[in-house]
Amino acid sequence: MKPTVTVTHNFPEVALEKLRDRAEVLYNDTGKSLSFEALVDRAGKSQAMISYLTDKIDSSVLDAGGDHLKIIANYGAGFNNIDVAHARKKNIWVSNTPGVLHETTADLTWAMMLGIARRIVESDRFTREGKFHGWQADMFLGGDVYGKTLGVIGCGEIGSAVARRALGFDMQVLYHQRKRLPETEEHKLNARFVSLDELLKESDFITLHVPLTDETKYMIGTDQLAMMKPTAYLIHAARGKVVDDKALVEALKNKTIAGAALDVYENEPALTEGMTGLDNLILLPHIGSASVATRDTMALLVVDNVFDALDGKTPRTLIPNWPGRG
Repeated sequence: MKPTVTVTHNFPEVALEKLRDRAEVLYNDTGKSLSFEALVDRAGKSQAMISYLTDKIDSSVLDAGGDHLKIIANYGAGFNNIDVAHARKKNIWVSNTPGVLHETTADLTWAMMLGIARRIVESDRFTREGKFHGWQADMFLGGDVYGKTLGVIGCGEIGSAVARRALGFDMQVLYHQRKRLPETEEHKLNARFVSLDELLKESDFITLHVPLTDETKYMIGTDQLAMMKPTAYLIHAARGKVVDDKALVEALKNKTIAGAALDVYENEPALTEGMTGLDNLILLPHIGSASVATRDTMALLVVDNVFDALDGKTPRTLIPNWPGRG
């Protein structure tokens, strides 16, 4: 008898085909998230669950899995939606998809940097509305990127990929995180380790790539924004609650900083009041890893993790700091 696997949301067909070869799949293809009650019901029927970041997998869902639920395999690099401590207590594996999406997310980060500095969204809207009547010397003046200073907060897989691209723009790179990189890695990236305050004060572009922890929650707020140059831009593609969105809206309204581009939000998917009226703010719908190739690769890795768990093996990409993870 085939094991039952729940897939809580839309999932690439290439991965579904692989999954259906070995399992009975309870697939939610409605385009809408499952209700909490539905998650509990599916957990009670499944040996594995493939979840989205938008699925709240709390103790009630995990308890509904009884002794048969083997793994929660998150379709993404994050896992803040899962009660990890309770999963460990229940001996339920939790996996994510690291090492797959960093280059694609770095590409988007650069698109956001260039887009906000050169006012691409504003210019596109202006042209579509029929307002372009010929070249003007002072039309949509923006900021330069080449030769500027890039500040990377969180220089892990994604942050390092972003910093590496800065070499082609002849940028000085500053970075900040808890632990300094090896000197050889700093040399490759032409990056200098600095305090958070120095990075905020000296950078022309600041990009965030940290996980959401007690230490990073609201690490960018009113005080930090006030340290930035009035000509600087903030790029956020990490976790929503790393930034105080209300403080950011005020900073943009008051021209404390020149602009910002967001792919994530404090209360996602809800936007903070005032955001949609700001021309110096780009708003994206959490598409950091949204290329066809990357999403397919992520999904296939998710299925591999599920198969590992069903085979009694340790899933290959357990979340960080899992006991016994190599």
